[in-house]
Amino acid sequence: MTSIPDYRAVEAAILARAVETDIDPTLDRVRAALDLLGDPQRNFRVVHLTGTNGKTSTARMVDGLLRERRLRVGRYTSPHLRTMRERIVIDGEPISEEAFVATYADVIPYVQMVDSGNDVAMSFFEVLTVMAYAAFADAPVDVAVIEVGIGGSWDATNVADADVAVVTPIGIDHTEFLPDTVEGIAGEKAGIIKPGSVAVLAQQPLAAAEVLMEHCAEIGATVAREGLEFGVAERDVAVGGQRLSLKGLRGGYDDVFLPLFGAHQAGNAAVALAAVEAFAAPAEGDDALDGELVRAAFAAVESPGRMQVLRSSPTILVDAAHNPAGMAAVVETVQEEFSFTRLVGVVAIMGDKDVDGMLEALEPVLSEIVATRNSAARSLGAGELAERAASVFGADRVHTASRLDDAIDAALALAEEGGEPTGTGVLITGSVVTAGDAVHLLKGE
Repeated sequence: MTSIPDYRAVEAAILARAVETDIDPTLDRVRAALDLLGDPQRNFRVVHLTGTNGKTSTARMVDGLLRERRLRVGRYTSPHLRTMRERIVIDGEPISEEAFVATYADVIPYVQMVDSGNDVAMSFFEVLTVMAYAAFADAPVDVAVIEVGIGGSWDATNVADADVAVVTPIGIDHTEFLPDTVEGIAGEKAGIIKPGSVAVLAQQPLAAAEVLMEHCAEIGATVAREGLEFGVAERDVAVGGQRLSLKGLRGGYDDVFLPLFGAHQAGNAAVALAAVEAFAAPAEGDDALDGELVRAAFAAVESPGRMQVLRSSPTILVDAAHNPAGMAAVVETVQEEFSFTRLVGVVAIMGDKDVDGMLEALEPVLSEIVATRNSAARSLGAGELAERAASVFGADRVHTASRLDDAIDAALALAEEGGEPTGTGVLITGSVVTAGDAVHLLKGE
């Protein structure tokens, strides 16, 4: 499809704004803009998601389950893999370039009014959040599935009051602007749980669970906990994914095929199911959801850039893991789901992340590693990444390529050195941007 020039101009104008981490955290600017727009975020019900890992995959599952129930759903997630439009999804599809431009045109006069009345202009993420809420109200949608950008309490999305608040597994990440302890991060993320709502909590470290439970008790929120009120009852590896039996809040659901790899995705599925059960409960009572609808929704789930197989012979996998906990889940999935005799990594990581922690998590499954960089300015240089990788892998297992496309070519050559592609593979990982760049290079998307 030929790009619309106005779309590129709008995208550039949004990108020119400050990122969220460069400005003081406050909800005042977003609230002011939405107030001028007539509070569009109050025109639909909301399922709100936070956590350190698994938010986007879980949001996609919640979206699919709700749409299978014949509801019109808006979904707002971040970051995007290839196009900014991926962040604002209606009826399962990113909004069109025309709709993106039209929504920006609708909200920018009000954004500029807020800018003129403040010392700090609205940020990149604040503007996109206002656009998402406006687009969902205009559609209109029945429910919006909203993923926080960073944290919770002070995240721009938290101007909406959700019926159901979901907290996926919490770990240490973004410590340059979030607390550097699990309990501190949990306290920030607990801010999306509002009085009278239902909090659906994935399995958490004990310190995080205690903070979340205390917050729920203080504000009078109902709690549903993975492993207690709901969870994965059985799980078996299947061709192209896994087959699950899920214990929901309102019933059991057997023979659920999930076309995604890894125990962490099974956990995400259980959380998503509980969130939709909680969302539906006020209107429908305690009856279980229709099992056929649940199975149909999960069978159709996609999560691009999350253990995604891009090619075979040799297998090329891409994953957007960007912290040690996410990388540990990738490693566990590789060990469980694949039988590689030789796996070569292509790794590009942002310089402000826990680089050493991610490299240490990867070391047991990689025969060799090609250190490179992605298209983001924050990407760690290939040379520096290679030096740090050498201290983990040993210098003889580390290679360097300054460009991602060259790194992929080098990894494929290393994987095929034995002359037999069967059992060999390449894993491309380290960042959402790395995953997006790889999908673009290898699939043209």
